[in-house]
Amino acid sequence: MLEFENVSKSFWTGTQHKVILDRVSFKVELGRSLGILAPNGTGKTTLINIMAGLEKPDEGSVTRGCNISFPLGFMGGVVGKVSAMENSRYIAKIYGLDPDYIESYCRWLCSLGEYFDQPLGTYSAGMRSRFSFALMLALDFDIYLIDEGMPGTTDVEFNKKAGAILEERLRTTTIIIVSHQAKTLEKFARSAAVLMDGHLHMFDTLEEAKQLYDYETQS
Repeated sequence: MLEFENVSKSFWTGTQHKVILDRVSFKVELGRSLGILAPNGTGKTTLINIMAGLEKPDEGSVTRGCNISFPLGFMGGVVGKVSAMENSRYIAKIYGLDPDYIESYCRWLCSLGEYFDQPLGTYSAGMRSRFSFALMLALDFDIYLIDEGMPGTTDVEFNKKAGAILEERLRTTTIIIVSHQAKTLEKFARSAAVLMDGHLHMFDTLEEAKQLYDYETQS
């Protein structure tokens, strides 16, 4: 279970006070994946980072009653100067998992070949995204956090394998995915919400959320 209670978050942009969350309260129960629709610039990444514990709210409380992943694409836990092999083994030890298994899993899913043994700093953005997603899927989480869907990669084999694994995980885990496109949420969300002007509007279905989202973004 993940619960926000009267959570507020804002930033000073240099020219204005931008409110991301204004006394937001909601709960995500295990087994009920949530899709959140939010226009660009409204704070999607900030919301995901607060869920993961990477950012603190200004006010309110966040209760994490389960094991929650780092956001897909987050590279703050890895070191660019060392290889994917070394990074995967290090992260495995942090989580108390078998380093041989985590390394083998990431090596298989990434399909990076010899680059898996090269420093992450030599990777393209797509290669780094593939490793980040593989590492997230290799670890055992109750809730997976995804910002804007699958990683930006044109590798067909990776997209096919990762997509199949993510679809399988939906049967046993919970996914929270945030995007500005409703189509991105369709495969994953069982309930939905709309983040708009600092408020989070919760709905039982994605179709209901889309109606409000389309009305607000097109008006």
